Amino acid sequence: MNWDDTAPEAPDRLLDADAAGEDRAIEAALRPKDLGEFIGQERVREQLDLVLRAARQRGGTADHVLLSGAPGLGKTTLSMIIAAEMGAPIRITSGPAIQHAGDLAAILSSLAEGEVLFLDEIHRMSRPAEEMLYMAMEDFRVDVIVGKGPGATAIPLELPPFTLVGATTRAGLLPPPLRDRFGFTAHMDFYEPAELERVLHRSARLLDVEIGPEGATEIAGRSRGTPRIANRLLRRVRDYAQVKADGVITREIAETALAVYEVDGRGLDRLDRAVLRALLKLFGGGPVGLSTLAVAVGEERETVEEVAEPFLVREGLLARTPRGRVATPAAWAHLGLVPPQQGGAAGQPGLFGA
Repeated sequence: MNWDDTAPEAPDRLLDADAAGEDRAIEAALRPKDLGEFIGQERVREQLDLVLRAARQRGGTADHVLLSGAPGLGKTTLSMIIAAEMGAPIRITSGPAIQHAGDLAAILSSLAEGEVLFLDEIHRMSRPAEEMLYMAMEDFRVDVIVGKGPGATAIPLELPPFTLVGATTRAGLLPPPLRDRFGFTAHMDFYEPAELERVLHRSARLLDVEIGPEGATEIAGRSRGTPRIANRLLRRVRDYAQVKADGVITREIAETALAVYEVDGRGLDRLDRAVLRALLKLFGGGPVGLSTLAVAVGEERETVEEVAEPFLVREGLLARTPRGRVATPAAWAHLGLVPPQQGGAAGQPGLFGA
């Protein structure tokens, strides 16, 4: 049965929507409101603080800001902090949502003076919109094309000064002309466990959850160096502690809860371990092509490449080679398996074989 506007509401859909809305509300509540509350990224915070203070002293808008780094490190949070520090409103959109130059022109022409425009995944913006953005960033002007063909006319449209905050997970895909127009660029690094523990203690206070030092250490060690993941695991451990224990998060409670949610001691989840098991057990440690590996775990190629692989490579459990993906000795040890004495699958010599 299809659910439509005239049919009764789907109970599962309502539950999913409520849960998603609750998660978004919790994430918003956990976001720091100013640079003083923001934990980690000390060098970026120091540099950004200078940029914003200087802009406020001049009484003008801040330079355009480019933030790069893996998902979940706080790029969106920093964009909101920039707006708050400058006392300006913020407009949020994303690169994939801007497919035509007209889409960007409509957004830019409606900005108020000093407003912050946050453009997430800026590297995925269409080329015509990207070229329009060059002039908007540099001269605060766009040319709106009216008509088509030989009779088309370019009408210049003046824009009020604004601050563009671009965020990207793949800075290398940004063309140099766009990257060079940002007055301040920053790369956000993964967090150290001690920094994540501070994030967890702060979030626990906001969620009114009691967490012990060892419980925070356990969760931080499985959070992949990412605050977003740390906060998500904290909420799931909180649920377990509330239902199965006295509500206090200790190391034992954290270990048991994260075992229920299939997050192991190094932060690997079900998909990560499935990729490693397929690579080790089915293909003898590789090399094996990405598409073949994705079929073996029943996932899309993009899912394996963009979700699982970056963390496995960073942890030194998987290597990318010209011949395919190869497991490292650490991968065999992590899953408690013994690597073959010779080569990989089909008798081919492996990267770490004899």
